[in-house]
Amino acid sequence: MAALRRRSDRRAAPRFDPDLGDRALTVARHDIAIGRWQGVRDLLRATGENWPLRSHRVRAVAGAAAGSSVVEAWRAAEPNSPDAAVLRAATEVTRVFNGAIAAGRGAGTPRDRVDAAVRACLRAAATHPTDPTPWASLLTVVRLYEGGVARRELRTWWDELRRRDPYHLEGHIQMLRYFSARWHGTHGSMYDFARDAAGAAPAGSPLPVLVQIARVEEYRYVSDAAKGRPVRGFGQHWTHELAVTELHRTYDRWLGGRPPGPARAEEAAELNYLAHAASCAGLAPEAGALVGLLGERVATVPWVYTGDPAQQILRWRGRAGDRSPRRT
Repeated sequence: MAALRRRSDRRAAPRFDPDLGDRALTVARHDIAIGRWQGVRDLLRATGENWPLRSHRVRAVAGAAAGSSVVEAWRAAEPNSPDAAVLRAATEVTRVFNGAIAAGRGAGTPRDRVDAAVRACLRAAATHPTDPTPWASLLTVVRLYEGGVARRELRTWWDELRRRDPYHLEGHIQMLRYFSARWHGTHGSMYDFARDAAGAAPAGSPLPVLVQIARVEEYRYVSDAAKGRPVRGFGQHWTHELAVTELHRTYDRWLGGRPPGPARAEEAAELNYLAHAASCAGLAPEAGALVGLLGERVATVPWVYTGDPAQQILRWRGRAGDRSPRRT
């Protein structure tokens, strides 16, 4: 009976939970929906200085709060709250990006809106001096400056983030995107940044997955430019020797030093990138093990860039069996 139940679970359509299984976050986002800020305050207070979890939660809450005045109500009620300042900055960054998406990629974003978001990030950083989160928010929004920012200024902000958390994953992802061809760099500069950061990361750190995130960024850029037409020489994007070698390296360095147990909410988004890379490369043991590790903490991104997310995940969920990720 238990075996039948496991097989049935593997065939069930994935449930794409925007909170990636973080039940406390789900409760707080419900509070936002009914106009209450107290649940968000309690959530961030309980999160403390767990920077990966804080990054995951602040980003999600900012997305939920961007269309309401909840964060402003919290700031008005508790003007000296560092957490409120941090969330206010992240929410303003989300609003600016939402506006940029609505206007279209080529329309540009009014500089005064980006300036206002930058000031909010710097105020939050001053209010909460130990927190890397405002610096990650800052590195996110400066992509919207036409032509980018001066290299010295960018380096200063990057150093501030790393001084607080040298292996801050979200901050590294935002810098990678800044250096991408879609924004202010090239495929080469993006991969150089990803490989340098991956090489300096300690065992068990998720930072090596930056290389797989870079591969998705390149795929999106080339696919968008092709507008559905075949791209010559791009058929082996996921399967050529370097792509597979780097995937194995990430798998071994991250999962080889990671504590055992199911995926945590704060790592699930990036584990989806690694599972997706293994799937696209056709590496059945790794793809099956990673999809099994994710369980119900599957996300639509990056699967949506290469087809129907549910179909791709179900394909590998059926092969997950009882395997565990390989240890080195």
